[in-house]
Amino acid sequence: MEAYTDFAAVYDTFMDETPYEEWGVFVSSLIEKYGLSKPGISTEDALEQEKNLVVELGCGTGSFTQVMAKKGYDIMGIDLSSDMLDIARRKSREAGLDIMYLEQDMRELDLYCTAGTIVSVCDSLNYLLEDEDVIETFKLVNNFLFPKGVFIFDFNTLHKYRDVIGDTVIAENREDCSFIWENYYHEEEHINEYDVTIFARCDDKDEIFRRSVETHYQRGYTLEEMKGFIKAAGLEFVTAIDADSHEEPADDSERIYVVCRESGK
Repeated sequence: MEAYTDFAAVYDTFMDETPYEEWGVFVSSLIEKYGLSKPGISTEDALEQEKNLVVELGCGTGSFTQVMAKKGYDIMGIDLSSDMLDIARRKSREAGLDIMYLEQDMRELDLYCTAGTIVSVCDSLNYLLEDEDVIETFKLVNNFLFPKGVFIFDFNTLHKYRDVIGDTVIAENREDCSFIWENYYHEEEHINEYDVTIFARCDDKDEIFRRSVETHYQRGYTLEEMKGFIKAAGLEFVTAIDADSHEEPADDSERIYVVCRESGK
């Protein structure tokens, strides 16, 4: 079943403790340190506009995109799920934010111009299950980055899927919706399969709940694998940072940020 269809409607409910604001502060600091894009810049110069453009891959319901927009960045969101993008557009309208959202597969990224910064957070890249998919995505990122622009992304590690959440069951019960999240780790492929069963209220008067099931697949990667993909795509590796400690990644890192740079087309 296609991912993020029924789950899209309750995604923000179950992600309400996700520290998007903290992520925004950290990613902004990485852009300031390594990148070209500046927030709050209004200019008629086309090259300056491209240099300051930020593009988020796998933006989902737009929560992180909107955090960055509120910081003054000219940002665009891209996602494969039309259901998630419908919610992102509604949230942006309600917040008075002018954000363009495009429905695209990141493996077929096609922008109308280059961007000074491309970002991907919340393990969106883990949905790419084959080496070739990651390399092709990275090649397209390199192609659409402004010269010497940066690509900042995070990914869940092989350790996290294999040793932490693999073959576990996670459940959460809310007033209007509940979910059961069953993980199955496949050692040979390094893929974590998770079946999400959702119970969402569809009739307030009679307290009727609708049950739906989605199956998602994510692959765990090592930092060395990611460095190999970066090199194969023609990007330049800059640095890697543990997402929790903000220190150098270790063997027990569960999520890692990577910064790489455009290095010629």
